[in-house]
Amino acid sequence: LPPFPNEIAYQFIEEELGAKPEEIYAQITPNPIAAASLGQVYRGKLKTGEEVAIKVQRPDLVRRITLDIYIMRTIASWVKRNVRRIRSDLVAITDELAARIFEEMNYMKEGENASKFKELYGHLDEIYVPRIYWEYTGRRVLTMEWINGTKLTDIQKIQAQGIDATHLVEVGVQCSLRQLLEHGFFHADPHPGNLLAMEDGRLAYLDFGMMSNIKPYQRYGLIEAVVHLVNRDFDGLAQDYVNLDFLTPDTDLTPIIPALAEVFNNALGASVAELNFKKITDEMSAMMYEFPFRVPAYYALIIRSMVTLEGIAINIDPEFKVLSKAYPYVAKRLLTDNSDQLQASLRDLLFKDGSFRWNRLENLLRNAKDSPDYDFDRVMNQGMEYLLSERGNFIRERLATEIVNYLDTMGQKTWFNISASLRKVVGWDSPKRPTGVTNGNGAMDGKSMEHLQNIIGILQETDGYDPVKLVPIIMKILQNSETQKLGQQIAGELASKATARLIRNLLLDSSNSSNGKGDQLSLPVAAMK
Repeated sequence: LPPFPNEIAYQFIEEELGAKPEEIYAQITPNPIAAASLGQVYRGKLKTGEEVAIKVQRPDLVRRITLDIYIMRTIASWVKRNVRRIRSDLVAITDELAARIFEEMNYMKEGENASKFKELYGHLDEIYVPRIYWEYTGRRVLTMEWINGTKLTDIQKIQAQGIDATHLVEVGVQCSLRQLLEHGFFHADPHPGNLLAMEDGRLAYLDFGMMSNIKPYQRYGLIEAVVHLVNRDFDGLAQDYVNLDFLTPDTDLTPIIPALAEVFNNALGASVAELNFKKITDEMSAMMYEFPFRVPAYYALIIRSMVTLEGIAINIDPEFKVLSKAYPYVAKRLLTDNSDQLQASLRDLLFKDGSFRWNRLENLLRNAKDSPDYDFDRVMNQGMEYLLSERGNFIRERLATEIVNYLDTMGQKTWFNISASLRKVVGWDSPKRPTGVTNGNGAMDGKSMEHLQNIIGILQETDGYDPVKLVPIIMKILQNSETQKLGQQIAGELASKATARLIRNLLLDSSNSSNGKGDQLSLPVAAMK
């Protein structure tokens, strides 16, 4: 936008900071170097030598923005009352936007946001957050560290400096994931002017006026939704929409689940690698009106932030998929987070109808190992602690059942092979193959073994893997009382299965003999006699 007169800007500096600009700054550009909707920026230097950016607010801004919001809210209220097809609370969304804009007009609040952002994310590798100079900051004037950098959209200039622009976008995505899903304090306006590639290859964030917060249940709900989406668990995804306030708790999900399956199977294509926000948003558009969906106010700024970031990414690399890059982080959180909600979600993801879904654990581990800060030791220790805790009782029970079924099947197969060999030697007919026992490795046990081998291979490829570190973990597991109970449970269930099968075979043999069909004793009975 066109700049406003310097005289007004200098007047605001004097009113806010208590002295004329030339008395505060050693240098200040004669004209603004940039002008935007809320203010304009001068480049300057403090008397102590630091280069700074000086942002000054436009005059009469509060009155004009207030009028705009009033008009928007009036229209939103009318639409809410008269257009039944729109179920989203447009008034609440307008209020959310208004709250953020009014915060953005208070540069003291922006300074606080910048300081909080630096505290939470400034320590991350390849991320830089500029310093705020509080003694030169007021409600309408903000003085912050000057950053030399290049807009992410200026690809040629970035590459000329030997910087990989696509990698910087990935850095931005990882930082955004932490903002949205870890701390819940996120930059809601990551447009190209607010993200700079620094000369040393780091990504600098600017302009902290429009920030927002996400509550813990919303953060966990988003993680669960991504996991359910990637695993095509549309029953779980439908419930996620309820948990995230897109649907009311009394909504009948029966017709929505197959509709979600159709929409997202189209969007997903063959794999998560094809995911992007635009494709999903396009696919969801018609569904939002067909079923009683509504857009919660908090989500408006989330989608604004992520779509803006994805827009930058696609401009750099047309094949870039934000959700594809995000999933390793999501998988890591699901495996390592201690929250009850995510632990329950992990349990539901891995178990269905009493069976352990090895392929899903394999998929989680494969993706999580690609997360930049994946901690192998932490995963192993937390996994062990959870498995042996009271919360892990459900998993222990299901694992025991899996182990019993596997060992029982292997036992049956071994006994069948021995029996068949002996019968062949003495010239008897081959016994009937028991149900569940297959040729070769067997479909029943072969798949589980294949998944286990794949999981071991994934762990070996993971940064930080060291077999020596596993020894104390294994010893701790073996010495734990819960492990001993598990062993007793497995032994007891195996004995119970074997006894029941033996009795059944004896009764079946007796029945055959009494009917004149048992000229020869079955091998198990003969062996007993």
